[in-house]
Amino acid sequence: MTSLHLRPVQFVDTPVGHEDGTIARLAGGLQWFAAYEVIEGRSRRTIPVAEVATLGKRAAHLHAAITAPRAPLQLGERMLRFDQPIVAGILNVTPDSFSDGGKHVDDPAAAAAAGIDMAAVGATMIDVGGESTRPGAPTVWEGDEIARLVPVVERLARAGAIVSVDTRKAAVMEATLAAGAHIVNDVAALLWDDRALDVVAKSGCPVVLMHSPDPKKGGHGDGGYGNVLTDVFDRLETRIAAVVAGGVDRSRIMVDPGIGFGKTLGQNLALLNGLAIFHGLGCPIMLGVSRKRLIGALSNEAPVGERLAGSLALAFKGAEAGVQILRVHDVPETVQVLKVWRGLRDQALVGG
Repeated sequence: MTSLHLRPVQFVDTPVGHEDGTIARLAGGLQWFAAYEVIEGRSRRTIPVAEVATLGKRAAHLHAAITAPRAPLQLGERMLRFDQPIVAGILNVTPDSFSDGGKHVDDPAAAAAAGIDMAAVGATMIDVGGESTRPGAPTVWEGDEIARLVPVVERLARAGAIVSVDTRKAAVMEATLAAGAHIVNDVAALLWDDRALDVVAKSGCPVVLMHSPDPKKGGHGDGGYGNVLTDVFDRLETRIAAVVAGGVDRSRIMVDPGIGFGKTLGQNLALLNGLAIFHGLGCPIMLGVSRKRLIGALSNEAPVGERLAGSLALAFKGAEAGVQILRVHDVPETVQVLKVWRGLRDQALVGG
């Protein structure tokens, strides 16, 4: 039996002037939409929002997930809200990350200062990583990863920052959560380390589950996709169910479609153009596409240091699709993009 999927389309600037039931609010955020693209296998058609009830239980479930507000996360004394897009600043403490590897390695004070600077210019959270996940990167021994991360996490937590830790390893999760981290961001969706799910469940921390086609082998294998958009959705849907069954509260799960992990350029573009489908998972969405290879592929092979404009274009694309978390290297520039984007929404609401 072919599974049905819904992608919100026909976005509108304001609910004002529309009859009740003809438009819906996207995930409790600042976006409204008037129709769904209904995807069933190779069949695609568009229906008004008002007709979604005619499509059966699966559609009703997806519609409820797409339109439900995302619950805020209480993280100690801080609260993380998802009613408008926020920025997660990328802080690498590795010698070999594709964008800024080596910049802060072996200097936790400087690394933490860089994270605090990101927060000062508008990053809501700081995503700290101690192991590169670029294709072909060597696996880092967990002891080294802990040694890189813990001093930085401790400093950031003392400064009052919301800290997420980008790691696949249970021991690293335990050490950094004990050091004050709030969130685990796992590119392997808790599948690389057999203990990872148990660690997250017992700690009660929120977790980001990213899609990759082969998490055990590093995430850059052949995905074997039929329709990459619905295949990634289905795999994340299955993984969410397994993580919930493993003891993690669904309200504490975020998802990431894994742009650049085991996808071709065309597949990455299909995911970016179809981002709104992932609201059907009922979880906040993180988008990590800053400075990635696809930007160079679309712009005369621009090197990593010359991909700011492309990164900002994709950040705006994410905001337009209702993405709640933009994971970026260039924090002040992305914060400015979001301020302008929110201004456009506010101007529409007042009808000016």
